[in-house]
Amino acid sequence: MTLVARDIMTPHIKSVPQSWTMQKFAKFLSDNEVSGSPVIDEGGEVIGIATLKDIADFHLNNVSSEHEKRMSDEDLKEARRLRQFLFEEMINVPVEVRDIMTPIVFSVEEDAPITEIAELMMDEHIHRVFVTHAGEVTGIITTYDLLKIIADAQS
Repeated sequence: MTLVARDIMTPHIKSVPQSWTMQKFAKFLSDNEVSGSPVIDEGGEVIGIATLKDIADFHLNNVSSEHEKRMSDEDLKEARRLRQFLFEEMINVPVEVRDIMTPIVFSVEEDAPITEIAELMMDEHIHRVFVTHAGEVTGIITTYDLLKIIADAQS
C-alpha cells in the first residue's frame, strides 16, 4: 500500500487571525507546543503561514551575522547595542502576524503520494504543507510526520 497525504496528515489545524499581535501569536505557539500555524483572513481563508522562525527573523533582521564578521570590535559593539535597543522598542510596537507571515501557501491534494510531498518540501525548503480537498484545507503535514514514517518503518 502506498501512503498518501490523508494517511499521515494532522486533520485538525489551529489557525491564527492575521490581526493577532506577534506577542499573542508567540504565546499561542508556546501554549499549543507547535512551531507554526496557518494564518487566516477575516473570511477564514488561509492566506499564509507564520512560524517561530518568522518571529526570530523579525527580531534579528537588523544586522546580519555576515555583516558582523566584517565589522571592527567597536562597530560590532555599537551594532549589538542598536539591536538590543531595537528589540526592546519592538516589544512596544504592535506588530501583527500579517507583518511576519509568509504569504505563500504550499498545498497538496489528499491523495498525493508521500514521495511527492517529500520532494515538494525538499525542493521548496519548507517544513509544512497544507492538505486540501475540493479547494478546502483539510490538514497539514510537517517534516515530523515524514520522519515518523521513516522511524516506524525501521521498527
